[in-house]
Amino acid sequence: MRIIFMGTPDYAAVILESLLQKHEVCALVCQGDKRAGRDMQLKAPATKELLQLKDSKIPIFQPESLDENFVMQLKALKPDRIIVAAFGKILPKAILEIAPCVNLHASILPKFRGASPIQQSILEAESYFGVSVMLMQEGLDCGDILGFKVIKNVGQNASVLFEELAKIAAQLTLEYLERLKFVKPLEQNHADSSYCKKIKKEFGLVEFDNAKTLQKKALAYSGWPEIYLTSGLKLKILRLDLEEGSYKKGEILEIAKCGIKVGCQKGSVWIETLQVPSKKAMGAYEYAQGKRLKVGDILE
Repeated sequence: MRIIFMGTPDYAAVILESLLQKHEVCALVCQGDKRAGRDMQLKAPATKELLQLKDSKIPIFQPESLDENFVMQLKALKPDRIIVAAFGKILPKAILEIAPCVNLHASILPKFRGASPIQQSILEAESYFGVSVMLMQEGLDCGDILGFKVIKNVGQNASVLFEELAKIAAQLTLEYLERLKFVKPLEQNHADSSYCKKIKKEFGLVEFDNAKTLQKKALAYSGWPEIYLTSGLKLKILRLDLEEGSYKKGEILEIAKCGIKVGCQKGSVWIETLQVPSKKAMGAYEYAQGKRLKVGDILE
């Protein structure tokens, strides 16, 4: 089956690799190269890097806009299907009409339509996470469902969950293409839909107000943007303390080799690893020793 694949990050690269083994991928469409890292070097998207590492001859498109000229280029490829995964742009009707467009969305639709379904699923403490195969139509993640798979929430952070769901999405894609003739589209219950925003760096800014919220943000924003205080101090590894209580924001309750216990207005957390801006991550105990922090001080 001739497939145009549209996807950009690591999640999409895992799906692309599975397609390369079973189908004829006639083109990759992804976002443009972006500057990243301390030295702001130009970095290719994960999907493009995958093809480059394989010395693939598959054409790679990185259009600034999905205009008429670009649509004509895709039409000329005569694909049987267009598979989409975390592409980063809403497809216009002209592309949706080239061939059936199928999206691998990392949520159990109709929940969490939009740009950050994995993070939002963690923030809302969903009992299950999942991937939905969706027949695309005009609008945001509102097409008919062609299949889905779910896994249980066992406290995964976003970095781990991205990897788990990418593997599931890759498997689901191949299963869908193999059973194409037998799949019956199921309309979403639009009344139950919810939406999520693109993650911004400032989402990681936290205070010691609610311990449970803090833990959920630590899990959801692992990898990027991570969680940090107004001073820029990153809270790298954090776990919820089971004892209930109300404390001053950031009050140090205990210092131990395993970390620092910090109070919140509601509850408390153990912080195991911290990172000062522009420095390497370090154990919270070592940080406290270096800063001569003591019980009763405020972590800020």
